[in-house]
Amino acid sequence: MKSLWEAAATAFDLIWSFDTALVEIVVLSLRVSFFALIFAAAIGLPLGAFLAVKSFPGRSFFVAILNALFGLPAVVVGLLVYLMLSRTGPLGIFGLLYTPAAMIIAQAVLITPLVAALSRQTVLSFHQEYDEQLRSFGITALGSIPTLLWEARFSLSVVLLAGFGRAIAEVGTVMIVGGNIEHVTRVMTTAIALETSKGNLNLAVALGIVLLLISLLVNLASQAVTALSNRWQGVSSS
Repeated sequence: MKSLWEAAATAFDLIWSFDTALVEIVVLSLRVSFFALIFAAAIGLPLGAFLAVKSFPGRSFFVAILNALFGLPAVVVGLLVYLMLSRTGPLGIFGLLYTPAAMIIAQAVLITPLVAALSRQTVLSFHQEYDEQLRSFGITALGSIPTLLWEARFSLSVVLLAGFGRAIAEVGTVMIVGGNIEHVTRVMTTAIALETSKGNLNLAVALGIVLLLISLLVNLASQAVTALSNRWQGVSSS
């Protein structure tokens, strides 16, 4: 127990002093997850909205596939991205394996189904509410997507925060494609796993505390956006 408290005390010292190694790992983690979220949003939001408003043969099948991908194991995603980026893979010529770019791609692939599935459910509820009004203005189903995405912006913000939280907490996917290389691809989750195996609990605990704080901030932001959304809807309805 004494060693645990000592590790915790040293961990807080590392955080308070902005330890160089700690800051480097945290910044890379945030950067990778942020850009992964950008790419996931660029694909997932329009895809989810399209599946919510457009009727076509086989839509139920595509929705089922999307929901299945929602729970796709992270290590499987890492393996697939690894095979795509390896030297013998179709994207091997770009030399992206074991780089932050590979980690961004892997995280984006992992969270895009989540963003798309949740945004489909969100946009669908708004589509059911505004469909008749939009039709009265002569707006087609596809033409209504930008309007619905804007009207659902608060709820979709919560979806994106959920995607970010999923991305930054991931370890298996980024370990496979990033390699956990010091000063290059080492992020919080992989560093925690490595430092714990080495017995270096000081840095591992410090990173764990930072990761928990980020998760807490994401949850608080989600609650704040939800409260703002409810207040906005209340004002609009009145």
